[in-house]
Amino acid sequence: MSPNEGLKAYKTILLAGLIAGVLDIIAAAITTILRGRPPTRMLQSIASGVLGLDSYNGGLKTAALGLVFHFIIATGWAAIFYAASRKLTFLVRQPIVSGLLYGIAVYCFMNLVVLPLSAFPHKVSFPLSSVLIGVSVIMFCVGLPIALIVRRYS
Repeated sequence: MSPNEGLKAYKTILLAGLIAGVLDIIAAAITTILRGRPPTRMLQSIASGVLGLDSYNGGLKTAALGLVFHFIIATGWAAIFYAASRKLTFLVRQPIVSGLLYGIAVYCFMNLVVLPLSAFPHKVSFPLSSVLIGVSVIMFCVGLPIALIVRRYS
């Protein structure tokens, strides 16, 4: 890979992570507010994956940390899709289908692998309405934008 190609890859991954992160955090904030909870609590929940229960005592500092973690995770998912698309070219030839399916995979991995292995202090449950909302948000706010951006800029 030439230095120019490497720079283009980093820019594509960062843009995809930023856009997916923004769309996802907006959707999460709206969902949180509609459930009658403050968005700071949702951000602290993200931080609780590392800090455990202590994240809820940190105020805006742990909420900000949760926001940073959120964008790191979104960018990580963008990097994984980008790397996979270098070998699995159908990912960029069919970005809508692959992006939506990638969103489902991201949702499943985060909820079935990452959360149980993290310090997240709450029991994870899967009521159908929450799963449908969560999967839809990740499909349309994370998977699809990542796939479309990777296709456009790579």
